[in-house]
Amino acid sequence: MELEADRALVVGFAVTGRSVASALLRRGVEVVVLDDRPDAAAKAAAAAMGVELVTDVDVATLVAAADLVSPSPGVPIRHAAIQAALATGVPVWSEFELAAAWDERPIVAVTGTNGKTTTITLVTSMLERAGRKVVAAGNNELPLVDALEDEAVELFVVEASSFRLQFTERFRPVVGTWLNVTPDHLDWHPDLDHYIEAKFRLWAAQRDDDLAIANTDDDVVMAYASRAPARRQTFGLMAGDYVTRGGDLVAASGEVIAAIAELPKRLPHDLSNALAATATAVAAGASVGDCGAVLREFTGLPHRVQLVGDAGGVRWYDDSKATTPASVAAALGGFASVVLIAGGKNKGLDLSGLRAATNLRAVVAIGEAAAIVAGVFDGVAPVVTATSMDEAVRLASERARPGDAVLLSPGCASQDWYRNYGERGDDFARAVHELVGAS
Repeated sequence: MELEADRALVVGFAVTGRSVASALLRRGVEVVVLDDRPDAAAKAAAAAMGVELVTDVDVATLVAAADLVSPSPGVPIRHAAIQAALATGVPVWSEFELAAAWDERPIVAVTGTNGKTTTITLVTSMLERAGRKVVAAGNNELPLVDALEDEAVELFVVEASSFRLQFTERFRPVVGTWLNVTPDHLDWHPDLDHYIEAKFRLWAAQRDDDLAIANTDDDVVMAYASRAPARRQTFGLMAGDYVTRGGDLVAASGEVIAAIAELPKRLPHDLSNALAATATAVAAGASVGDCGAVLREFTGLPHRVQLVGDAGGVRWYDDSKATTPASVAAALGGFASVVLIAGGKNKGLDLSGLRAATNLRAVVAIGEAAAIVAGVFDGVAPVVTATSMDEAVRLASERARPGDAVLLSPGCASQDWYRNYGERGDDFARAVHELVGAS
């Protein structure tokens, strides 16, 4: 496929915006960049590329002069440039759609509110063990348009966020796996239905010989699976082609993938991710044996219920990646008694469902959403508020008892105190190490 555009407007100039601009320039497209608040790095990158970087402009005129608008993932759909393009018929394409126009190598893609990165990591390792030349790209450190430059890659394993899926028409994974859906990113999407429809675009352009893999434990995913044009396969803890049975993970073929007792990560959401990854990898060419070997070795990713301290009978866990109530609930389910550190920058989500937790000794509320968190847990568990991570760790330590887990599982984004969830988790680990020592 060819991209028919002489002039493109790139909106937002962080990591993905810069990669998209560079990829467009390499293909002979004139690029103008619109960034509402460019930092020094953005200005330097634009100067190095030789592209015009504009801020205070007549957006409608800028869009009218473009053949294509490509928004960066963090730019919300309500942005004036996106709205102007949608209103006037100027194509709006994410980097996924650009990749579909530029390259026909097969793509395996995974979406979902929770578990995408873990599942993509597992799938990539499983396919590598099977001898496939693959690379993980998309909603991680490597934009898909950059991954295309490696001609040795035979298959792309893509982490697909709703932001990138929203503006696609031809993006077509040969295997598309939808893990789950719970409310998220409602500061970006107008409402929950809009968010779910964006997720569905993972399957929308598939053909009948492609494969859509769905989670039987999620009613919304299964309802949308009935609309998928591709062949369908399922996974689930209680039912599905890939399923838990008699203490084992079992493949669609009936083969045992691995005994659950052998797995380093075996909370319910870990098992669901393992089944999803195996179904995806087998469909893309791995053997069940390859998948089982990877699962038996996998100890998890940073900032996902990661043990960072163990002292005085109290274990400290960094689950900074948990930025939705559903992910917090999943983490809480793994422990008998918890001192929870929660809060941050709320993404427009309703945290009230967390009131159902029955294993909380205490809650430490942090960040912009501290008052919301305190309100949610009022009457459920004792709540205190901290104004820094060091204070949060100290307050948690004072309340924890031997046998407890202290869990940083914020249920909110990190951009009130930190640049990203990784920085937040690292700061938590530092504070823990300084107070109680490392694990």
